[in-house]
Amino acid sequence: MQDFLLIFQDPTAWVALVTLVVMEVVLGIDNLIFISILTNKLPAEMRERARKIGIGLALVMRLGLLFTIAWIVQLTQPVFTAFGHDFSWKDLILIAGGLFLVYKATKEIHHSVDVTDSKEDLVGAGKNVAQVTFASAIGQILILDLVFSIDSIITAVGMTPHVPIMFIAVIAAVSVMLLAATPLANFIEKNPTIVMLALAFLLMIGGTLIVEGFGVHVPKGYIYAAMAFSAGVEALNMFSRRRRDRIRAAQGGLPPTHH
Repeated sequence: MQDFLLIFQDPTAWVALVTLVVMEVVLGIDNLIFISILTNKLPAEMRERARKIGIGLALVMRLGLLFTIAWIVQLTQPVFTAFGHDFSWKDLILIAGGLFLVYKATKEIHHSVDVTDSKEDLVGAGKNVAQVTFASAIGQILILDLVFSIDSIITAVGMTPHVPIMFIAVIAAVSVMLLAATPLANFIEKNPTIVMLALAFLLMIGGTLIVEGFGVHVPKGYIYAAMAFSAGVEALNMFSRRRRDRIRAAQGGLPPTHH
């Protein structure tokens, strides 16, 4: 306890904590978008529980990984060389996670475009179907939680040597995810065009994970700047559509269409 208090007597520790919390929250956006899209495919009564379980697993996984920092650091050590690049376990995990994310995003985009195929795994009301879908959703969330958790913890290790700061930052970031999960999922569900944008984000994030696994560093600022710009353009499109709907409804007495 005394060591804990001594750490926070240093002003640089507070700076590191604030910086790390912000970094962890930003890195959690990727995970949150995936959880929101995936849980929205579940029956309505299961979505909230799936989100809480998925984010809870993310917290447990990240805190558990913090207890194995020595092992986590070793994940960055090369295990073999191919194509002129030294691959570590971290690289392999990023590549596998990126491929999984690209596959899932591509599949969801296909389902969004081909409406006749969009009800896969949910056709046929029945308890067994819902349960299998719920278990599948939790399993997929767990896979991405692992990838994002390892990336998150390695980032934390690189920013501060103090484990208590890492614990506080991780708990704070996951708490923000927990609070934002349902509003984000509801917003995505109510605005179908956002779904395609979010899937495009996941596709881009998956591609980024793959190239980083091959040793090509992509500054996160570029990724999030592109996401913010795209979200801003979509917000303008939504505002424009709603304004046209209101004008059309006022002129013709027709109810506004939903997008």
